[in-house]
Amino acid sequence: MSCGISMVKYILFIFNLLCSICGILLIVFGALLFSKVRNMDDFAEALRTQQVPVTMIILGTIILLISWFGCCGAIRESYCMSMTYSILLFVLMIGQLALVIYMWVQKDKYLEIMGDVVEKAWNHRTSRSDYMDAIQISMKCCGRSGYTDYAYQGKFPPSCCSDTNNCRWETVYRRGCKVTFVEFWDRNSDIIKYAGLVIAAIEFVGFVFACCLANSIRNYRRRAEY
Repeated sequence: MSCGISMVKYILFIFNLLCSICGILLIVFGALLFSKVRNMDDFAEALRTQQVPVTMIILGTIILLISWFGCCGAIRESYCMSMTYSILLFVLMIGQLALVIYMWVQKDKYLEIMGDVVEKAWNHRTSRSDYMDAIQISMKCCGRSGYTDYAYQGKFPPSCCSDTNNCRWETVYRRGCKVTFVEFWDRNSDIIKYAGLVIAAIEFVGFVFACCLANSIRNYRRRAEY
């Protein structure tokens, strides 16, 4: 092979290492988002509707596997593996862009569902207080609209304070859980969208390089047969 194509091969190998890192980051970030509400049954309903954290974990795993496949194709100079890798990468890029566009269009609906999660947890706190406690501990908030929601009780639940053994007015969280929970998902949805666009752009570059490498491998083998 020519010096230029050999350089493409190693660039593609390095690119796949970067993609592997991106895949690992997606898995970690998706797991962190999911862990925030893993103990809440009411969140399962929202998760089935939007499935963002689970999708991120699955997508990160797919990127990691495809990147490994691309590394092998580049190092072994296999036309079949390189071409298969480029096709899979293209399909992955299209699916990722579709997910980003979907999140962009449905953002208001997504945030509304997140707000409903807190409403349901608050309305069912008499029978299942652990739902509301899970939100208050993880988000460091108190009550649906604020700590004054517990004024009628004369005391605050331990989950409303950083010191659960001594929860009093001076140490209680001031912010309400609904606005805190919605803002959390609002911030992270933007991170997900822009990260998805950046990764899709990187994948497109990798797709072009993989096609060039596969074409070069095929031409090189044809010339070698004569």
